[in-house]
Amino acid sequence: MLPRGLVVSCQARADNPLHGPMFMGAMALAARDGGAVAIRANGPADIAAVAAAGLPVIGINKLFSDAHAVYITPSIAAAEAVVAAGAGIVGLDCTMRPRDGEHPRDIVRHIRDQLGAEVFADVSCLDEGLMAADWGAHYLATTLSGYTATSEPRPDGPDLALVEALVSHSGLPVVAEGRYNRPELVASAFAAGAHAVVVGTMITNPREITRMFVRQGVPS
Repeated sequence: MLPRGLVVSCQARADNPLHGPMFMGAMALAARDGGAVAIRANGPADIAAVAAAGLPVIGINKLFSDAHAVYITPSIAAAEAVVAAGAGIVGLDCTMRPRDGEHPRDIVRHIRDQLGAEVFADVSCLDEGLMAADWGAHYLATTLSGYTATSEPRPDGPDLALVEALVSHSGLPVVAEGRYNRPELVASAFAAGAHAVVVGTMITNPREITRMFVRQGVPS
């Protein structure tokens, strides 16, 4: 279902002026017209809005908790909401960190067997990717590299070594995600064997892009 190419992440948190399905739906249309092959979106309302662009949707459901580090689709109920909103691919945290929900293995199998959707496993290291592959994931993504105890310290740039390792050992399509903020870095991920590359902030978050230009280009 996920073509080879650039995936654009259309997400905006509640404190962002572009928060809301109307804005994310427009972002998805712009990304489609620019050549994106799929959209990654968060929450049922935004997922339903971006689906109108006609591209495959990697849907996630972020449920934040003070008690648990895992928040990307942490439960079966969260995954069911993603599919009900129109996503054919469900992204979830496939690390072994504690969560307020079922074991990720059970979530993966429920998505496949009961919901009939594809599974997009966000991982931070090779071992997690291999476990997710054994559970039945369709895609492995490097999304969480640098954000877990097993993958710290966070590198300044993308984790191309993890892309290469997953490509070499998993046998599944590998999606590069995380800190791909320049076109040449996207090209380097494809050269490393990635099936697709996800870019978010540098395409769909003008506030952060503006901050970067101010921080790096404006004299203090």
